[in-house]
Amino acid sequence: MKFENTEVFNFEGALRGMRNPKESWGKSDSGICSEIDCKKCSQDKLGGTECSKIGRWDFAIGRNDMELAQSLIKAGSEHRKFMRQIFVSVDITAPLYWWKEFDTYKVGTVSNSCSTMHKLASTPITKECFEMDDFENFMSEKTLMGGNIDNEGMWFIFINYLEWLRQKYNETKDKRYWKELIRLLPESWLQKRTVTMDYENLLAMCSKGQRRFHKLTEWSESFIKWARSLPYAQELIFIDELEEK
Repeated sequence: MKFENTEVFNFEGALRGMRNPKESWGKSDSGICSEIDCKKCSQDKLGGTECSKIGRWDFAIGRNDMELAQSLIKAGSEHRKFMRQIFVSVDITAPLYWWKEFDTYKVGTVSNSCSTMHKLASTPITKECFEMDDFENFMSEKTLMGGNIDNEGMWFIFINYLEWLRQKYNETKDKRYWKELIRLLPESWLQKRTVTMDYENLLAMCSKGQRRFHKLTEWSESFIKWARSLPYAQELIFIDELEEK
């Protein structure tokens, strides 16, 4: 599972809009750091909060804005509307069984995927086309197909059969081979999608009751690790952990 080309944007607009209800823009203390090489924004300008790389700029959320943002998050989804205006774009390569669960979060998310319909037969089918990160080679108590074949051997046979179907389709253009290839494609097939979502989506996905401790490591390890790498993830997305501390 891979996460590539991550972009986070519109922190400035989201925080400005956050202050619209009470017209308290004058209290805002966030901004773009003018010192390109510095590690932290100056104490007098932005309260010493650490910079987070956002697009082309180093944007820092000041103490006043962070205090208001966190209070709105705790107040509930109807109050933290600014979280829906912090946008994330990322290319995710994940197995089909993971994408089925991701599709639960339809509200506020959009994805544009690579097409199995158009491109499945265009490149060789190899082991690298499948999710194998935590592969375990279990030996069956009962031999398969009348021989002493473990599941690694079964994968070898299966992948070679899929590749044979792909080659036969390319040679003959007979759609029966293509249909069989689509029919047998396993859930571990890796598909890339370019996804857009927002911090409100991520707050829901990464909550304890959702995916943070999910039994699929693609969620509880890979996705959560990526989410933690986003700007101000600890303060805004994983805010409950700060409360526990």
